[in-house]
Amino acid sequence: MSRSSTAATAAPPRRPRRSVPTALAAVVAGALGLGALATAPALATAPAHATAPALATAPAHATAPALAYGHAASSSGGGTSAAVGAPAATRAALDPALTGGAGADLGFVEQEAEHATTNGTVIGPGRDAYTLPAEASGRSAVTLQPGQYVEFTLPKAANAISVRYSIPDAPLGGGTTSPLQVTVDGKDRRTMTLTSQYAWLYNQYPFSNDPDADLLHPDQWITECGCVPDQTTPTPVVSKPFRPNHFYDEQRLLLGRTYRAGQKVRLTVPAGAEPTTVDLLDSQAVAAPRIDLAAADVLAFGADPTGRRDSAPAFDRAIAFARKAHLKVYVPPGTFQVDRHIVVDDITIEGAGNWYTIIKGHQVTLGSPAADGSLHTGVGFYGKDAAQGGSSNVHLSDFAIEGDVRDRVDTDQVNGIGGALSDSTISGLYIQHTKVGMWFDGPMHDLSITGNEIVDQTADGINFHTGVTDSVVRNNVLRNTGDDALAMWSDGTEDARDTFDHNTVQTPVLANGIALYGGTDNTVSDNLVADPIREGSGIQIGSRFGAQPFTGHVWITGNTTVRAGTFDLNWQIGLGAIWFYALERNIDADVEVTGDSFLDTTYNAIMLVSDFPVKDLYSITNVHFKDVRVDGTGTSVVSARVAGGATFQDVQARGVGAVGVNNCGSFHFTPAGSEFTLTDLGGNTGGGTTGDWLAPWELPNTITCDDRPAVVPPPAPSPW
Repeated sequence: MSRSSTAATAAPPRRPRRSVPTALAAVVAGALGLGALATAPALATAPAHATAPALATAPAHATAPALAYGHAASSSGGGTSAAVGAPAATRAALDPALTGGAGADLGFVEQEAEHATTNGTVIGPGRDAYTLPAEASGRSAVTLQPGQYVEFTLPKAANAISVRYSIPDAPLGGGTTSPLQVTVDGKDRRTMTLTSQYAWLYNQYPFSNDPDADLLHPDQWITECGCVPDQTTPTPVVSKPFRPNHFYDEQRLLLGRTYRAGQKVRLTVPAGAEPTTVDLLDSQAVAAPRIDLAAADVLAFGADPTGRRDSAPAFDRAIAFARKAHLKVYVPPGTFQVDRHIVVDDITIEGAGNWYTIIKGHQVTLGSPAADGSLHTGVGFYGKDAAQGGSSNVHLSDFAIEGDVRDRVDTDQVNGIGGALSDSTISGLYIQHTKVGMWFDGPMHDLSITGNEIVDQTADGINFHTGVTDSVVRNNVLRNTGDDALAMWSDGTEDARDTFDHNTVQTPVLANGIALYGGTDNTVSDNLVADPIREGSGIQIGSRFGAQPFTGHVWITGNTTVRAGTFDLNWQIGLGAIWFYALERNIDADVEVTGDSFLDTTYNAIMLVSDFPVKDLYSITNVHFKDVRVDGTGTSVVSARVAGGATFQDVQARGVGAVGVNNCGSFHFTPAGSEFTLTDLGGNTGGGTTGDWLAPWELPNTITCDDRPAVVPPPAPSPW
């Protein structure tokens, strides 16, 4: 969660410190030609420290266990091959039939490189943090050396593509560029210029662009040595680059004509170019630019569609005129340079389509910090501050916002959309390379966010912060965020009656796909969340970050998670695809988890947990699971590491790798059993290696605590 408001940054609640197994960093370095890394000393145990929240655990492993997940496509360099039986199009790297209608539909078709024809090398599948496979969609991708290619067969007619890729950083950081050739059926060659200027972060939170930087916080506990470096003698030596991450970026290309289904799009790395890892290709048929002759056209007010001159003053003039004349503002095709916020209130701004109208800006360093703590400014559309009454009746649609944010400064207001917007709509935007796609500081109400694509952020995707009510986020795609992709944060004032519905979240590099931090009567429904990487998982219900309590109801309904349930590198345990975290308060609202599916989960499907220092203060109760499908877990269906209880009805599981219920309670291990009680309401069937997942002998509160059970990678998901 980015600390994007002054209230949030005054006394920021800290995440657990970031960590990386040294061996995995060496694997990344070797694969990308970064050279040998020094080996950090490792202790057999990682004692709890004030800056590293710890659960009661057995001795910590020095590294995350390396898991062999072998059900992705397979091919090797040197020969041309394609995955046998792999679908031509996927959703979250799965056959779309397996996602049950969850997620967004923005009209593009996703195809995974590891399923395509290539003479490159398929990397992965792998889920270990700080590696290229782990941050790839489906945990696998294709690496191309100069002269190699990957070729996709179009499943539908298309005139535009998006390529998700990774190229190496510059030796001293800051990124580099490299060409990628695009042909269709061997003709119509075009060249994309890829960049890593917006990728490759290093070190401890909030990260650095310098691969050679020393520890940003040597006074904080790190898992690499199981110590506080500046309090340790001899001082441990950490690997450099330290904790590389955020490897991927995306680039879009209009093909100039429409190609039919069955034609072949080939991506080739030319001679002299950088090794290029291709994760996926999205293709779509983009409609012609829309025109609005009745609106106030920004060109008439001096805007420059070539992007050479600053168009911000022209936008301000067009908005002022349109408000007086009761007109919309129209931004035609072109690239418009805007290096600051455009303040919006009671206005409609429409583009020609987000492939045609691009509003692009540089990040600008301020001469002195702004009143809100910002050190920089950049392109963004902002409502007025809530303290000034906020903005209302704002409608933004059909344009792209392309920022220039290359690092993470939590006090900076360099978000695509910000401020307070009530009775407003945001639709059809493409937002890339800002810090947060959309961050709202309430109180505010009745905002609708639909049909947008938010990619390549250094922090959150969309965050409802402080008193956002009666608002909806529906049918959006969020990929490669640097923190929670979708969050409701009831900081000071509760969010209420909000809905996250039918969104697709892929590869959040840090934290969760979807997170609720307090609030009342909020809903998370029919979303598709895939491939969270570290320090979070698919869906989190958390009492943390100073949030108000959960009250009323929480509805978690019809969602699908894929390859979630990550390994927490600080606690050294596996999380749940959905996890409940009682850190600062009890979680005792009525929580209904109904009709959800947890597919190919790395560790646990469901986790309920508190932190060891507060395990006897807070509990989790009144949680109800019904009509849930668990298709494959590396460990358990339920991991309980907290006092409280939950009910289960018609929870069906298969491919369970460990005991169905790993019940530690609050770790007192009394003869009365665990402090966490499971209530069986019937219909809970299936299991795995140890029999039925919810067997009578486990009820109601049998202690089954295995602090770090062996992981059994599950079979690939299949139709139920």
